[in-house]
Amino acid sequence: MNEIIRIGMDTSKHFFQLHGVGADERVVLRKKLRRSQMLAFFAGLPPTAIGIEACGASHHLARTLSGLGHTVKLLAPQHVKPYVSRNKNDGRDAEGLCEAMSRPRMEFVPVKTAEQQAGLMLLGVRQQLIARRTQLSNAIRGYAAEFGLIAPCGLHKIEPLLARIAQDETVPELARELFAAQGQDYAR
Repeated sequence: MNEIIRIGMDTSKHFFQLHGVGADERVVLRKKLRRSQMLAFFAGLPPTAIGIEACGASHHLARTLSGLGHTVKLLAPQHVKPYVSRNKNDGRDAEGLCEAMSRPRMEFVPVKTAEQQAGLMLLGVRQQLIARRTQLSNAIRGYAAEFGLIAPCGLHKIEPLLARIAQDETVPELARELFAAQGQDYAR
């Protein structure tokens, strides 16, 4: 078998489809591996260039394969798509990855460290919490309006609104309890 110079690897939850070429650019590898087989396979290969489509799990996979001595290149999906020939499937995706990574002007996605991924996770969680807080404050304001209690926009206006609701005897007890529960969620 010719020495493999480049492998395109299409990833999924359970299977990895590989497409490898030799120095003469002829196909020397077409293989489907289970997740449990993947690391053992690459541990037995001499160092080679591996192309993977950039996605959430690809950075971990790139770090792991780099630890085995391979050079891993992450490619943005929109840069791979033109190289995937007819009738998209995992094998053709792997072939397209292999072809795309051979292009001299191809731009690759830098592999993130675990610390960089943790930082991005922090930003994502923060954005989700802010969105939930805004959603909850809008819900409180909307429900309060159904009982004739109007409050201006702004997160700093919610706590005074909740205090008014708690003291307003015209608001049914069930509604006041629900507002109190929402207020506790909001305060977190």
